[in-house]
Amino acid sequence: MSGIYIHIPFCKKACHYCDFHFSTSLKYANEMVDAICKEIKMKKDRIADQIGSIYLGGGTPSILSEHHLQKIFDSINHTFSVDSNAEITIETNPDDLTFEKIRELRHLPVNRFSVGIQSFFNEDLIWMNRAHNATEAEDCIKRSQDAGFENLTIDLIYGYPLLTDQKWLNNIAKGVSLQVPHISAYALTVEPRTALAHAIKNKKQTPVNDTQAAEQFVILMEKLNEAGFEHYEISNFAKPKARAVHNTNYWKGIEYIGIGPSAHGFDGINRYMNPANNAQYLSDLNGNKLPEIVEVLTVNDRFNEYVMTSLRTIWGIDLDKIETDFGKDFLEETVHNLSHFEGKDWLVTAQNNIRLSYSGKLFADHIASELFIID
Repeated sequence: MSGIYIHIPFCKKACHYCDFHFSTSLKYANEMVDAICKEIKMKKDRIADQIGSIYLGGGTPSILSEHHLQKIFDSINHTFSVDSNAEITIETNPDDLTFEKIRELRHLPVNRFSVGIQSFFNEDLIWMNRAHNATEAEDCIKRSQDAGFENLTIDLIYGYPLLTDQKWLNNIAKGVSLQVPHISAYALTVEPRTALAHAIKNKKQTPVNDTQAAEQFVILMEKLNEAGFEHYEISNFAKPKARAVHNTNYWKGIEYIGIGPSAHGFDGINRYMNPANNAQYLSDLNGNKLPEIVEVLTVNDRFNEYVMTSLRTIWGIDLDKIETDFGKDFLEETVHNLSHFEGKDWLVTAQNNIRLSYSGKLFADHIASELFIID
């Protein structure tokens, strides 16, 4: 089944490390929701089968009112056939998940929260310029569970200067103790044009240490494995039957449509990209024009994307699929490129399937790049 991703381009404040598209002003929230609903209806012919996942990301979707969110869901349900068991995720920030907000979300089709915890330490949250504090980080999880939202995932960040190994162990342990069934953890990356990048450039912040990030990634894998989590994608860990449906479908190349400013969609052959510009997005839709650029993917592009996404996952690269979907030449080139890793313990090969080993997960991007086929 296909998916829908909706980008809500609003946040309360800008995190120092974030380069996602958003605005801290809700001045045009009504217009934006109307435009999102219009884009949904204009894309009614993009997907023929049922919708198996809906993901509201951003930005911070939980910043919208119940009325705004209901309007979006009404547009989806009037336009597409949504499976009764569809996974419907909303990204939230801890400070948004008050008793009142959670009650509002109970009125909506949402059945999964993705909570941007990042850290359970106040000094780290201040350093990141997050809007919540450590108490809210913990309490919002308990409130959500008490209200019946047990399908939760939390985001954590590692590899930043303030995070000692002991603090990282504490963050992992706290996530486990809260009994969330899914944890996503990301190494801090310094993106251009962020406040963090500017501070590092001007020597007001300590640069990110790659060795620290690698060591904390190893700690993460060890501790979540001990806690019974399956490491099913480089950055994602799930208890049994708790894998994220929407993200899993993305990694498997299943089609989805992207709605909202900066959102991307994929139909199996081409990628559709909306502008990361709220004014342009609104203007285009007001003029009954879809605000998107179509990127026609070459066979090499699709192959490289398959390698990149599959290699990051527990199911790995399927050599039979490469031959079926891309041809014998691609298979032979892949087998040849795999020979570059002989003598290393980075890959596990079984029944025409190639997966990253435990140590290979530290070199996922490098390995994928070596397997790419360049025009």
